[in-house]
Amino acid sequence: MYQKDIHKVWLATGDERVYLEPSMANRHGLIAGATGTGKTVTLKVLAESFSDMGVPVFVADIKGDLSGMCEAGAENKHIRRSIDTMGITDFNYTSYPVQFWDVYGKQGLPVRTTISEMGPELLSRLLGLNETQSGIMRIVFRVADDKELLLIDLKDLRAMVQYVGDNAKEYKLTYGNISAQSIGAIQRALLTLEDEGGDIFFGEPSLELADWVEWAEDGRGMMNILECSELFQHPLLYGTFLLWMLSEIYEMLPEAGDLDKPKLAFFFDEAHLLFDDAPKALVEKVEQVVRLIRSKGVSVWFITQNPSDIPDSVLGQIGNRVQHALRAYTPNDQKALNAAAKSFRVNPKFDTAEAIMSLGVGEALVSVLDGDGVPSVVERANILPPRSSMKAVDHILLQSVVLASSLRDKYAAEEDRESAYEQLTEEREEEAKAEAEAKEKAEKEKEKAKTEKKTKTSSGRKKTSVFEKAVSSTANTIGREIGKKIVRGIFDTFFK
Repeated sequence: MYQKDIHKVWLATGDERVYLEPSMANRHGLIAGATGTGKTVTLKVLAESFSDMGVPVFVADIKGDLSGMCEAGAENKHIRRSIDTMGITDFNYTSYPVQFWDVYGKQGLPVRTTISEMGPELLSRLLGLNETQSGIMRIVFRVADDKELLLIDLKDLRAMVQYVGDNAKEYKLTYGNISAQSIGAIQRALLTLEDEGGDIFFGEPSLELADWVEWAEDGRGMMNILECSELFQHPLLYGTFLLWMLSEIYEMLPEAGDLDKPKLAFFFDEAHLLFDDAPKALVEKVEQVVRLIRSKGVSVWFITQNPSDIPDSVLGQIGNRVQHALRAYTPNDQKALNAAAKSFRVNPKFDTAEAIMSLGVGEALVSVLDGDGVPSVVERANILPPRSSMKAVDHILLQSVVLASSLRDKYAAEEDRESAYEQLTEEREEEAKAEAEAKEKAEKEKEKAKTEKKTKTSSGRKKTSVFEKAVSSTANTIGREIGKKIVRGIFDTFFK
């Protein structure tokens, strides 16, 4: 809960209150713990606090239980006990300004981008193309640029790849060898992406991420909630979206240096889905963004079950940590638990590893950076309750929020303007028509030439007299008789 009087986020209470410094929020954060231990509550409290301080928020909602942020919370005995135990005197339930988004356009405004915006490098790395295939993908984009063809959706890219393959000999001297095998591999990779919903994701109007940096009339940051319950079942498309989004945010925002508070806060729930069987490109991009994007005033938070779900190169960039309970049923679990315990600055009051196993629901070990960027000693504390509803809102309320959005007119209707697919199709049709016309013309010229030859031969023949005809007839008869004998003689000899 954001405390305006001290300009800090009151996150939890143990022996003492635990505050997050807004100026240190761009050092990123981790919320970890087993299922049902309270990670979602921590996420909601932080997201609400960012919004309260005027920071726009993006949340990837994997389980579909974050939509309740658009509705005020309701009293219950658990929340009342927390309020009384923590000595919260100014707690009030409230709703938050929310924009709902959905790649499939069912539970929110559609999210789209274009093939051109994705670019050859990201697409190649995302699709798992090898170096040779990636080179051909760059050629495809270069040829499209040279021909001034727009690459908007997947049918544009498939048409462009096919065009380059069909004209490989023409482009070989300029760009190098273009093998049919590589063209086929690219087409198969694109087909896989299409099967996972890429035909929905790639298109227009494409999302302008600047529309996420918005505020409500009361000055609170807008909550942008991406519905992912269906999306995360298609990891390739999920990875595509996150890869593009992080890259675009990084490119969009200018360098900001050290700020009093972030410009934007991102929460990736079920973050292990970012890295489980993820394309190498995605992992590399996340590592790069986590390392560099903090200088642009962006705070990134990963929510997952176990810290070991996050690559070490990413964990090393995270300064703020909230660890809920973990269970150690196997040797691997024990190893992961010990690793999580060692990531905290030791508190002599308790054994960190034992504390992690004994934490109750809503309890957590918390370590945040102080004003100088130094990690605090780990504290065992209870997380504050959220002020918005913990329940998913019903479909009618959700749709009313979507329909009331000021961005609905901008994104709701899909556009399909003329692009590479249409232009290349028209070009092929014109070539086929020209070829047919040329063939027809050649046939007519040939017939005309034959007719003229017959006419010329007929007109140049001189008239024959009666005597000449009689002589000619006699000669022909004799010739035929001789011919018959020669032919028969030849065959007789042949058959003998």
